[in-house]
Amino acid sequence: MTEPATVKAALTSQSIETPSWAYGNSGTRFKVFARPGVPRTPQEKLDDAAKVHEFTGAAPTVALHIPWDTVDDYAALAAHARDRGLTLGTVNANTFQDDDFRLGSVCHPDPAVRRKALDHLLACVDIMDATGSRDLKLWFADGTNYPGQDDVRERQDRLAEALDAVYERLGDDQRMLLEYKLFEPAFYTTDVPDWGTAYAHCLKLGPRAQVVVDTGHHAPGTNIEFIVATLLREGRLGAFDFNSRFYADDDLMVGAADPFQLFRIMYEVVRGGGLTADVAFMLDQCHNIEEKIPAIIRSVMNVQEATAKALLVDREALATAQRTGDVLEANAVLMDAYNTDVRPLLAEVREEQGLDGDPMAAYRRSGWATKTAEERIGGQQAGWGA
Repeated sequence: MTEPATVKAALTSQSIETPSWAYGNSGTRFKVFARPGVPRTPQEKLDDAAKVHEFTGAAPTVALHIPWDTVDDYAALAAHARDRGLTLGTVNANTFQDDDFRLGSVCHPDPAVRRKALDHLLACVDIMDATGSRDLKLWFADGTNYPGQDDVRERQDRLAEALDAVYERLGDDQRMLLEYKLFEPAFYTTDVPDWGTAYAHCLKLGPRAQVVVDTGHHAPGTNIEFIVATLLREGRLGAFDFNSRFYADDDLMVGAADPFQLFRIMYEVVRGGGLTADVAFMLDQCHNIEEKIPAIIRSVMNVQEATAKALLVDREALATAQRTGDVLEANAVLMDAYNTDVRPLLAEVREEQGLDGDPMAAYRRSGWATKTAEERIGGQQAGWGA
């Protein structure tokens, strides 16, 4: 059994990146429900993110989305983050909201459109230089809706050409994170539909090209922990986008739909050395009907709880059961860890860091929601696409 001190040390060092866009108004294609106090600027998003870190002690970085977080001075934005105890993390590129990208971005049949998309990606690297960000995350909505719409193989060539140009532009300490998605908005072919396609492109590019596993981007029944184990084994797991889904890419709070799956994923992370490797643990969620900051705090806590349970797995007992073919005992070892109530342990970890053992209660008492609702009057609230 893992020593409690070892578990505590691992939990204390774990950090979970929150996404700037989750602090704004977001929703479905049918409706976005606005809430009072929602940030109006990237700076106000960082102010809210600082509250998540203040009460969890585990969310010191914030991912940006360009152009949603466009500012005149990115170095000043980074300084604003530092003043609030944060650093700017992953820069997310957006090549899916321009009219020119109707038939794709870097895979578009028109070279001029491809050039426009590539220029945006290269501009994102310029922003990384200014903010000190390490990672550029790429998700492409590129694909086709109808058989014969475009040449499937040529689209892969176009994708490879763009990725190579971006990879060459990266600094020595920067990485490219390539995300995949099963479908949507392209329903016949998607240009990066699965981890195998992403992995194949990354393999050709070099070691600073890594795969992102978005936990919502899989068909129902997909064994995500197998994908995680394989990518870790190959040294190509760069990051997670944590969220939950019931049907497709719902972007619900991580651990909400299937907390046992999250535990299984985190066990493979622990087993494969992912806690000490350069794997970025990021949230990618939309909070439509729930309050933003409490939802993000809860999501951070859910990842921490799954991690704690994964760390409690008696790996020696599990290995013995596996070697002897004791199927029931092997499963029981995992279930014993999963069924452990780790909330007291995590409360203890937080208190030893000088934090409140209950981040949700501490946030409620802070009065931040009332303060921002009273002060953030006027202007345009941030939201999906802004």
